[in-house]
Amino acid sequence: MIKSKLPHVGTTIFTVMSQMAAEHGAINLSQGFPDYDGPAALKDRVKHYIDHGYNQYPPMAGIPRLREAIARKLENCYGVSADPDTEITVTPGATEAIYCAVTAVIEAGDEVIMFDPAYDSYEPAVLLAGAKPVHIPLEPPAYRIDWERVAKAITPRTRMIMINSPHNPTGTVITAGDLDALAALAEKHDLIVCSDEVYEHLIYDGAKHATVLAHPTLRARAYVVFSFGKTYHVTGWKTGYCVAPAALTTEMRKVHQFVTFVGIQPIQQGLADFMDAHPEHLTELPHFYQRKRDLFNAAIADSRFVFEPSAGTYFQLVDYSAISELPDREFAAWLTREVGVAAIPVSVFYETPPAARYVRFCFCKEDETLQKAAARLVGL
Repeated sequence: MIKSKLPHVGTTIFTVMSQMAAEHGAINLSQGFPDYDGPAALKDRVKHYIDHGYNQYPPMAGIPRLREAIARKLENCYGVSADPDTEITVTPGATEAIYCAVTAVIEAGDEVIMFDPAYDSYEPAVLLAGAKPVHIPLEPPAYRIDWERVAKAITPRTRMIMINSPHNPTGTVITAGDLDALAALAEKHDLIVCSDEVYEHLIYDGAKHATVLAHPTLRARAYVVFSFGKTYHVTGWKTGYCVAPAALTTEMRKVHQFVTFVGIQPIQQGLADFMDAHPEHLTELPHFYQRKRDLFNAAIADSRFVFEPSAGTYFQLVDYSAISELPDREFAAWLTREVGVAAIPVSVFYETPPAARYVRFCFCKEDETLQKAAARLVGL
């Protein structure tokens, strides 16, 4: 008999809800992918490299000129210096980078702190390393980290704290004060930090991203993970990267080379070209998505959903308690079947879900898609 290493893990909720949306012909505001394409100039560069023979293995850490372009981007955006050769690794998606980082430094018996609602790949990576996930809930509606509670949760076995900002699914963002509090605990207890920053450029209302890389204390002890898919509207390309000090990078690459070994060569080549040719894409992105957030929120303003505008990501959390008393998984299924709009129930990201009733809508969709979905939601 096979003994499962992940006995409580089933099909991810993103797949479940997307399949349900397809079965019922619903508008899919559940899984976080755009219904529009990436920049034409980027696609043209990838096609150029496919057509000109760049179809074999690239270097394991990523092609040098893409890692150099990433280093320039980190300097330009955050004033952060990172060595392309020893501190930057290109990976087939952020999820793979997180898995490799956890596997590289977490041992059986260790404890890893994460914050609920937590993205669903974090806990399995910790469990597969033989370690214990320690879940600390973020309380609605503010979803802020209680650092006193974190301090009390740290034990001699604690090895890592995992954070995510901008945060999926709540849309909240970490502040400079949060990073100071995290740094004090990490330094006091000699902890490693894994920071998921895949929505780094999707922050609104004039706010700036507080990256772990720009905090000197955290920079020395952190894996920081980013996503090209989120930034360039090409989630299906599954390409991201991890930035960490040389010693941590060395250990992470040892795992990476035996998980996927490399990312896709022509995609890396095309991204390197596009990053250098179109730096304005990064500065325009917050405005692009804030307009979509505001369009969607204005369109559902007369509904019975209660919400605060998302501070980051391309997700909007809404409280549906004025509409239904159904648990959120049942409500999401009902909404898909009967109303024709698919959402993600938030309880699936908790070890112990709160009593609040929230679902997550994705607004990285065409304006027409958002308006059509909103018209159905307003009718509830």
